[in-house]
Amino acid sequence: MTIYVINPNSSQHVTDGIDRAVDAMRAASPVPIAARTLAEGPPGIETQAHVDGVVTPLLAHCAALEDSASAFVVACYSDPGLAALREQSARPVLGIAEASILTAMTMGQRFGIISILSRSIPRHMRYVGAMGVMDRLAADMPLELGVLELADATRTFERLKTVGARLRDEAMADVLILGCAGMTAFRTDLEHHLGLPVVEPCQAATAMAIGRVALQKTRQDKA
Repeated sequence: MTIYVINPNSSQHVTDGIDRAVDAMRAASPVPIAARTLAEGPPGIETQAHVDGVVTPLLAHCAALEDSASAFVVACYSDPGLAALREQSARPVLGIAEASILTAMTMGQRFGIISILSRSIPRHMRYVGAMGVMDRLAADMPLELGVLELADATRTFERLKTVGARLRDEAMADVLILGCAGMTAFRTDLEHHLGLPVVEPCQAATAMAIGRVALQKTRQDKA
């Protein structure tokens, strides 16, 4: 049995970053953790059309893994297909946006989201509103970098420092969320630079998946 962390875009370098981000967690997991790429997805999920378009192939991909899965993590900050996958699967299903927001609220009073693009923000606002936690959101600010542009580490980190400082100093956020799975490599350095806790969503969701697997084991043991 395996926790499958599914990258719904087709960029292998994003999947590789996710795999590195969760690697330290493997020692704490009762089952293996495998990061996978959805080959049918776009290179980056940047629009609502991209979000909607990956749902069907994502469901098919996960259906083929159902018998060997302990849990699924949808590793895109728009949480595409999350409700549909929960309906389809008998396994725990975690979305990185939902998990990161829930985690951030245990680490601070007001969380700030660092988005890739301005056009990502309305999707995030709908999601935060649907979760009923708008009063805990300090602000959502964009890097104005697309998913593929995040591969330029120097440029990306400079933008992260600038936007993160604005969220801290202007919006008064006391915990930050990296709003894209393509930002996995920057959590520790940004946390040290800004002096605030930074939530990397793939790690947050994978930690919850590990917890859900452990919780399920207590039910099985009791039975």
